[in-house]
This record gives sequence, C-alpha cells and structure tokens, in this order.
Amino acid sequence: MQQLTAQTRNQLGKSVKTLRTSGFLPAVMYGEGVPAQPLAISYKEFMVALNAAGESTLVKLDVDGKSFNVLIHDVSYDPVSDLPVHADFHAVRMDKVIRTHVPLEFVGESPAVKNDGGVLVKVVQELEVEALPQNLPHELTIDLSSLVSIGSTLHVKDILLPVGVTLIADADETIAVVDAPRSEEALAELSQAPVVASPELVKTEAELVQLKKEEEKKAAEAAE
Repeated sequence: MQQLTAQTRNQLGKSVKTLRTSGFLPAVMYGEGVPAQPLAISYKEFMVALNAAGESTLVKLDVDGKSFNVLIHDVSYDPVSDLPVHADFHAVRMDKVIRTHVPLEFVGESPAVKNDGGVLVKVVQELEVEALPQNLPHELTIDLSSLVSIGSTLHVKDILLPVGVTLIADADETIAVVDAPRSEEALAELSQAPVVASPELVKTEAELVQLKKEEEKKAAEAAE
C-alpha cells in the first residue's frame, strides 16, 4: 500500500498559492466519522502515490502522526499546465463495502486487428465496482486475444474479477469490438463529404452579424 505524509494547514483561499510555490499541494480529507480537514502534502510524494494507486486503490495517509486509510477521491487540475492543484482524500472504513470506478487496462493483441486489418473500438474505459477497501483493484485487465474475427465483441460478463469484487454494470454491456476495416475509397468519400451547416447555427450567426452592425451604428451615433 502506498504511504503519504500530510500535515494540517491554515492557509485557505488565495493564500494556498504560497503552498504550491513551496512544493506542497493543498488537499482536504473527509469521510464517515472524519470531519473535513484541510491538509498540505508534498507535491512530489503525491504524484508518486497518484501514479501508483490512481483513484481506486487504498493509500495509507499519515496526518500529524495519525494514520488513515484513504482513497484519492478527486483531483483538480490546472487547465493550462494540466498539473494537479488540489486533491480530496476520502477516509474509508475497512469493514464497509464501497463503490468506486476502476480503469480498464487492455492487454494482448487481437488477431482480427493484426491479421485481418480490423479496427479495435474501446467502448468503455472504466467500470464501477463494489468491494471492501482492501479488495479494490488498481485496474481491471481486459485480454484482447479473444477477439479473433471481425465483429468479435467483449462484454462485461467476460471480465475475470478479483476475489471479493463485484461489477455494477449490465453483464451484456459491450467493452470492446472489432469493426471491419474501411476501404480507401470509403475513407476518401468520407473526407470529401460536404459539411452541411446547421440551420440553427446559420440563423444564430446571422443574428450575431446583425447585432454587431447595430452596435457599430449606436457607437457611431454616440460619437457624433
């Protein structure tokens, strides 16, 4: 289990910028019987834990000498740098079943793709599971080697689950499918197909042009 060390913080609001410039990530921990608590954690240590555990595997979080079993419940990212700027830790009870989303890890190679030129379509990237915290998987492995022909499909019911894990999904839900390859002619026709503008969009653009003209007219009158 990944381990992290955090400390309580008093910096709130805009003052958290000083934390980030000092190499710390502002965070908050909460959970059943655990009041919301603002925290500061080493940015480097957090990234190591996030890459190893993701948001579906337990992490041991030490806060001022007291340990909690937590999930990295939510991470906020900077829209420009795409780096974490805040994290939520959800403290869990080890004796209580919880639900969370687990990513799918596609492994192997489909013979239909390799030999027949099929196109692999990954329909689902993650699934919701239910388990005790200690049984939560980091990921669910999906073996593509069973996709042997064009049209072959993998469903939720085909997933081999770890012990103690239950999927919250329709057993017949499609996970991945191999589509037939498109001919060069079909691809060419698709690329050359005319783009038909939506009537509503054209109307909206016309209205915007008219509005702009009216604003320019008013501005000119005001200048006189």
